[in-house]
Amino acid sequence: MAVLKTADLIDDHDEKLRFCNHPLVLFGGSGGFHGPVVTVKCFEDNALLRSVLEEPGEGRALVVDGGGSTRCAVVGDKIAKLAQDNGWAGVVINGAIRDSEEIDEMDFAIFALATSPKKSAKQKTGARDVPVTFGDLTFEPGHYLYADADGILVADGPVHGG
Repeated sequence: MAVLKTADLIDDHDEKLRFCNHPLVLFGGSGGFHGPVVTVKCFEDNALLRSVLEEPGEGRALVVDGGGSTRCAVVGDKIAKLAQDNGWAGVVINGAIRDSEEIDEMDFAIFALATSPKKSAKQKTGARDVPVTFGDLTFEPGHYLYADADGILVADGPVHGG
């Protein structure tokens, strides 16, 4: 998937796009992604997140509200590889990842607040396909997300192409 430059998109479609104002860091080697939004809300527990990424991604973008916790990671190299292999476009996490060096070697992109060596719980707590809010932005299932090294944008639907 070609990375669409968020700077160009905002120049051409500013009135249709909303910006995520959050200090997220880009991990992975792909440089970015775009796709329809799927959401998960979980706190220091990645079992629900993993079950979603076990499904065919079909080019969708997973947005995870981990409550901003950096005490433990909700995604590591194994879950990142699972997401890549299942065709997810990428992941945005209001929380932490681990195995960052391995993830940086993948042709995949994950945005997260930080890294943590500690793994999360596996209780399958949380909610799926609910609006999640962070970075002055509400992400809703079915919205369209664009992400690259310059930032994360969301629109009600795709704004690129024809």
